[in-house]
Amino acid sequence: MNRLLARPWTAGVLVAGLVAVAAGLYWFQPWQLWTDETVQESLPSAVPQTRAGTPVSPTPTAPTVPADLATGTLISHEHPTSGTVRIVRAADGALVLRLENLATSSGPDVHVWLTDAPVKPGKDGWDVFDDGKHLDAGKLKGNKGNQNYPLPAGTDLAGYTSVSLWCDRFNVSFGAAELR
Repeated sequence: MNRLLARPWTAGVLVAGLVAVAAGLYWFQPWQLWTDETVQESLPSAVPQTRAGTPVSPTPTAPTVPADLATGTLISHEHPTSGTVRIVRAADGALVLRLENLATSSGPDVHVWLTDAPVKPGKDGWDVFDDGKHLDAGKLKGNKGNQNYPLPAGTDLAGYTSVSLWCDRFNVSFGAAELR
């Protein structure tokens, strides 16, 4: 055995192999397939305000629950994914993309994208979301639970038709929902 390790090419192959394994572990992060992070955020609400910016006391005619502007059901792409998507307008006018009852895999660089791409089932839908217009609402906070992603002020929802849980590292959708 010592004789085998004494040969320069053997040591070089071993070092190259260790470098390849370390790079593969960094790039793929396979342990994330077995780790779950649950995030439980409440549905955003806000006290309605007057034009002057002063809070108005809630009354039965002034609701403080956000209004649904669009909804959708997540389907699986690269990884099993389920849950619902809501885009809501809070009483203060803010737009929030909300994931409810989310269940998907963890990934090394998964983001929540609002896109103009059609949602296609199966492998055909894995890589369509970066072909057109998309708005990155932020890095996925956890692979399970209920999460809120504030959208920038002035976001025009008319041009967006879907939401994708997009893995930037591998350019693939974990799951997506068509907005209605």
